Amino acid sequence: MKILSFGASTSSTSINRQLANYAAGLAQQQLGDAEVTKFDLRDLDLPIFSEDKEKELGSPADAERFFKLIGEHDAIVLSLAEHNGSYSAAFKNLYDWLSRIEQKVWQGKTMLLLSTSPGARGGATVMEAGKATFSRMGAQLAANFSLPSFYDHFSDDGISDPSLSSQLQEAVDTFVVALSQSNNN
Repeated sequence: MKILSFGASTSSTSINRQLANYAAGLAQQQLGDAEVTKFDLRDLDLPIFSEDKEKELGSPADAERFFKLIGEHDAIVLSLAEHNGSYSAAFKNLYDWLSRIEQKVWQGKTMLLLSTSPGARGGATVMEAGKATFSRMGAQLAANFSLPSFYDHFSDDGISDPSLSSQLQEAVDTFVVALSQSNNN
């Protein structure tokens, strides 16, 4: 079983990448034999999407590479960064390129959708955007979780607030069950 984990940010200190990798690690512990691929969006070099750019270049190699990476995995743990109430520019650009390769970007993969931010809403607005569109774009949304006030609640040891830790664990448990069921079909 293979899980693709990434944060939808290009920050070198991405709190969303940290949260995604932590949650993927929790799932890996439960699954035992799961392999987690920790992907960093900084490893992609994509021009800003436009129809003119698409006509000129076709589909960029890094968009094709990332689409193939999704296909090689059984599940996705994605944590959305919120920039001014929406997706980060880098993620939105990737998402736009991917949707030109295949409208079902997420290729039917089981997904644990996360978000976090330094603020008290924890990326709640971008979480709603993802929940509203990702299923239409081929994701099997198993569970979601938003962590508010990242710097107050997260450390190398995980989530310090027992209630929030329990909520994340419940989301991971639901994700693992959905993933196990999808692999048994």
